[in-house]
Amino acid sequence: MSEGRSSTDTSKSWLSRLADAWSGEINTREELLEIIRESAKRGLMDVEAQRIIESTLKVSERQVREIMIPRAQMVALRADDTVSESMAGLIESAHSRFPVIATDNPDEVVGILFAKDLLKLVNDHRADVTVMDFLRPAFFVPESTHLDKLIREFRSKKSHMAIVVNEYGGIAGLVTLEDALEQIVGEIDDEHDEAESDEDLDIREMHPGEWLVQAFTPIAEFNEYFDSNFSNDDFDTMAGIILNAFERLPEQGEVIELDRWRFTVLQADNRTIRLLKVEAR
Repeated sequence: MSEGRSSTDTSKSWLSRLADAWSGEINTREELLEIIRESAKRGLMDVEAQRIIESTLKVSERQVREIMIPRAQMVALRADDTVSESMAGLIESAHSRFPVIATDNPDEVVGILFAKDLLKLVNDHRADVTVMDFLRPAFFVPESTHLDKLIREFRSKKSHMAIVVNEYGGIAGLVTLEDALEQIVGEIDDEHDEAESDEDLDIREMHPGEWLVQAFTPIAEFNEYFDSNFSNDDFDTMAGIILNAFERLPEQGEVIELDRWRFTVLQADNRTIRLLKVEAR
């Protein structure tokens, strides 16, 4: 057999080759991260594998309060709502699960409604049926819960949504399994997310002096395109700049003027802004 790598060596996974490359005892997380980064530089794993491993290690350091949907942005139903009264909100939000709050106590979540449970009523004309007839149990987690524990809780309870409570027992927000997993694997698009096309550029001129700008456009890219000077010391994207300027989550149609530009929020959801119209002032 000629010298060089054997077929067995070349068929090894990046994980096996990484293990072979490690030597000595690892005593701290920082040492482990340094080995992972060095291994990626040496080609023992690809960049995406490195990112996922690093994100997984950081999950145990993050808490639910950092990723939850705040209470003010929750799409919730009232226990005394009828199915017909709730249907418009269900369709508009396109969510699959909804927290249901008590009629006489907005700080009490009495259960979770699955949108799929209402499919049986499509051909039913009983408009007086309330969402209470279809509730499933909710489970609650403190906002200080670490994300690795949260993921284990989701798995053990076979649930995809948890209600987040503060130290006083009040409702702080909600968190989903998808929110937690995205901290490891990155953004997960579902069937309701609009597919990107070749025309979905970060910046697209619509008319002279008017552009459509994706809110997650990097600040450096925006500055280069518009010859502007927005700082990226504290934020990475234009969404951060705009949210900081509003000091809250703006609604669709709201306008703010910064430097030489007028920004109009064209698309926003219950977590952040998505699309901006930019006009020269």
